Amino acid sequence: MKRLFQLFLFFTLSLQAQFQVNGIIKDSETKKALPFATIKTESGFSTIADVDGKFNFLLISQPETLTVSYIGYESKTISLFEIKTFFTLYLSPKIDALKEVSISNVNPANAIITKVIREKQNNNPQKKLNSFQFKSYNKLLVTANPDSIFGKIDTVFVNAVSKDKIAKIDSSDYKFKKIIDKQHLFLTEKVSQFQFEKPILKETILGTKMAGFKEPIYELLGFNLQSFSIYDAKYELFETKYKSPISDAALEEYRYKILDTTSIDNRTVIVLYFKNKISNKGLEGLLYVDNENHAVAKAVMRIRGVLDITGIHEFSYLPQEKVWFPIRKNFKIVKGKSKEPTKILGGRIEFAAEDDDTNSKKTASDFTYLSSEMHAFDLVVNNKLKIRKSSVTIEIKDNAHKRDDAFWSQNRTDSLDSRSERTYVVLDSIITKGNIEKKIKFGRKVINGYVPFGPFDFDLRYLLSYNNFEGFRFGIGGITNDTFSKKLRVEGYIAYGLKDETIKYNLGTAVRIGNFSNTWIGGSYTDDVREIASTNFATDKRVFKIYDPRPINISTFYNHKTWRGYIETKIIPKTETIWQLSYSQISPLFNYTFAYDSHLYREFTMSTAMFSIQWNPFSDYMQTPNGKIEYEKRFPKFTFQFTKSLPNFFANDFDFGKIDARIEYEKKYLNGQKSAFLLQAGYAFGALPLTHLYNTSPNNLTKDKLLQRITIAGKNSFETMYFNEFFSSEFVMLQFKHGFKRVELFKKVKPSLVLVSRMAWGNLEHPERHIGIQYKTLDQGFFESGIELNQIYKGFGLTGFYRYGPNQLPRFEDNLAVKLSFVFDFGF
Repeated sequence: MKRLFQLFLFFTLSLQAQFQVNGIIKDSETKKALPFATIKTESGFSTIADVDGKFNFLLISQPETLTVSYIGYESKTISLFEIKTFFTLYLSPKIDALKEVSISNVNPANAIITKVIREKQNNNPQKKLNSFQFKSYNKLLVTANPDSIFGKIDTVFVNAVSKDKIAKIDSSDYKFKKIIDKQHLFLTEKVSQFQFEKPILKETILGTKMAGFKEPIYELLGFNLQSFSIYDAKYELFETKYKSPISDAALEEYRYKILDTTSIDNRTVIVLYFKNKISNKGLEGLLYVDNENHAVAKAVMRIRGVLDITGIHEFSYLPQEKVWFPIRKNFKIVKGKSKEPTKILGGRIEFAAEDDDTNSKKTASDFTYLSSEMHAFDLVVNNKLKIRKSSVTIEIKDNAHKRDDAFWSQNRTDSLDSRSERTYVVLDSIITKGNIEKKIKFGRKVINGYVPFGPFDFDLRYLLSYNNFEGFRFGIGGITNDTFSKKLRVEGYIAYGLKDETIKYNLGTAVRIGNFSNTWIGGSYTDDVREIASTNFATDKRVFKIYDPRPINISTFYNHKTWRGYIETKIIPKTETIWQLSYSQISPLFNYTFAYDSHLYREFTMSTAMFSIQWNPFSDYMQTPNGKIEYEKRFPKFTFQFTKSLPNFFANDFDFGKIDARIEYEKKYLNGQKSAFLLQAGYAFGALPLTHLYNTSPNNLTKDKLLQRITIAGKNSFETMYFNEFFSSEFVMLQFKHGFKRVELFKKVKPSLVLVSRMAWGNLEHPERHIGIQYKTLDQGFFESGIELNQIYKGFGLTGFYRYGPNQLPRFEDNLAVKLSFVFDFGF
C-alpha cells in the first residue's frame, strides 16, 4: 500500500511539474494579431508566435514572468502567477518607428545575410553531405481551434431594428463548434523514409492512413506544401516559387532587420526579419542565423494574400559534421482576404469568399485552417547508400495503407489526441455508411469519360457525336479495367453515322510486361474516318470532352483501315514513349487525286514506323500500387514524334517522313490568373498526300455572313481560318493566352476574361501533286487575336477574334469570327 501511495504521489507531482502557457498577441490599437512575436521566460526559454499571433508551449516548471517583443512595438512583461488558461496580450506601437541600425552607412543585417549567402554551399546539407537517410512522421489535418469559436445560436429577425418577427434560427456556429470540439474535419498520416545520394532525393512512403478511406487518395500525398531545403535559389511555398531570401541576388529583392539574439542547441543565433521591398504580398519571415558559421538554424516563411500561408523549418546541429540538419517542418494555411472562393489541394478544400460587408462578423467556418507537421528521426549521415528506382521522387509501398497499430505506435513521434482518434472513427463510419469511397472512384471514372460496369469501363466518347460528313454518329465501346485483369486489357468500339450510313469499328488488346515502367505490348485493327491533314501525337493523354466542337463543321475526311502493333512504356525517366508499326489502306472521301511518279492515286497504301515521346523534365512522379502518377505537373513540357514510311514493307506506295514537335508552358497564379504558351511545328518530306500533311487546325465556316459562321470555339484552333483554306508540308505555330480571374458582373454572371494571340507560318513543297482541291499556303504568315469571355452563365461564354496581317481578307466582316464557348465545371 505504501508503494502504491508513493507511485501515486510521484505521478501527481509529475503532472504538476508540467506548466502549459496559451495565448495570443495583438496590436493594442487595431486589435489585430501580431504574427511571429518573440516570447521569452526568465529561465531562458524562447519561442515565437504563429501566423495568427497565437502561442502554446509546455514547460517542466512554472515560470514567473513572460516577456513579449515585436518589431516596431514596446516590449511587455507579465506575471504568470495568475492562473489563466488563455492570455491575451496587447502591445503598443513605438512612438518612433523602428529604423534599421546603421553603422558607417552599412546595415548590419545586410552584412550578416551577405555572409549567409557566401557560406550557403558549405552549410547546405545536400551539398556538404554525400548521403543521408532518415524516417519521418507527417500529420496533415484540416481543423479549427474550438477556443476561437463563440458557437452560440443566433436569432435572425426580419427587421433587425424592431426585432418583432423571427426569420430563422441560425445554429450553424453552434453545430460547428460541437463538431470541432470533438474531432477534426480531415486527417491523414504518413511515415516515410527519405534517402539522399548526390544529387538524388527520394521519399518512400512506408505507411499511410487517410481518415475515411481504406485506400488513400494518392495524389493528395504528393502535394508539395513547402520546399524540402531552404537553400534552393527558389523557395516553394504551396506550389508557388519565390526568390529565396538567401539566394545570390536576395539583397536586391529583400530588406533585412536584426530583431534579437537567442540560442538553439546551445549555439548563439541571430534573429533576422526579412520582407520583400516591392510587394506587400511577397515572401516575408524570419531567419535564425548561427553566429559562428552563418548557417540557417531555423526559418519562418510567410505569404499574406488570398490565403495566409506559413512554412516553418527547424534544424538540429550535428557537431561531428558541423552542419544544421532539418528535423521538423510546419505548414499552415488560414483564410486570407479574397472576394472569390479559393480552392486548394485540387479543389478538395475550399476557403469561402470574403463578405462584401467588412463589418460582418466571422462565421465559425472562417476559423478553419490546414496544418501539416513533419518530424524526422533515425537520421544516418554519410552512409553507404544505393537508391533504387531513383527516377520517381515518391514511391508508395504496396502495403503502405495496410499497416497495423504496432507499426503506427512504433513510428508516431507523438501519440494521437482524442480529437484525432475520434476523427478516424467518425469519418470511417460516415464514408463507409455512405459508400463514399466507391462513389469517389466512380466519379473519377466519369470525369475521365468512363462509366464502369463490372470488369468493363464504357467510354462516353463513343455514345454520340456530330460532324458534317457522318452527321450524327452513335456508338458504344470502352476498355477492360483492373477488375478484369491488371496484366491484360481489351478495348474496342463500334459506331454508325446516320449521314454516310457506314459502320466504323475498332478492336485491340495489350499485355502488361512491366509494372514499374508501365510497359504494354499491344495490337489493334481500326476501320474508321479521320479529318484530313490533322496532327495527332500518339503520346497525348486521352482527354474526355462532353463535346468536341471542331469536327461539327468538318466535311473532308479520309477512311483508313489500319493494322497496328505497338509498345508503350515509361521506362525512360520522366517520359512516356510509344513505338509503333502500322499498315493502312487510305481512301480519301472527297474529290482528291495525288499525282506522283507518273501515277494518279485515288487510294493508296502506307506502311510506317513511328516513335513518339512526351518529356516532362521538371515534373515529379509518384509510383503507387496502381501505377505511376505525374503528381507535380511542371512546365515546360516537350513532345517529339518521328514517322517514317517503310518502302519495301507490305506494298507501301510512297517514301516519306514526318517530324513533329511541340512545347507547352503554363503558369498558374494563386489569385486565379493563368498564362499559357504553345509552340508547335511540323516538317513532312518525301512523297506525301494532302491527307497526311498539315492544316494547322482551322475552325471557321465558308459562309458569307458573320452570323452564319457562329459555331463553337475550339481550344487551340484558328477561329478566323476557314476549313481547307491553307495546307502545308512544313509549318510553325505560336499561341499566347492569359486568363484573368472571374469577375462578378451580376449574381450569376461571372465571366472569365482570356486574351489570345495566334500566328502561323508554313510552306508547301510540290503543290502540283495535289489535284481536286483549292487551297493557299502560309508562306506569308497568318495572324489572329481575340478575347474569350468564358463561363458567363452556367458554363456558356462568347469569343471574338480578328484576322490581320498579310492574309487579311479584303472585306472587313470576313476577318471577324464570333463563337460560342462552353466550359463544364465538375466542381473538382
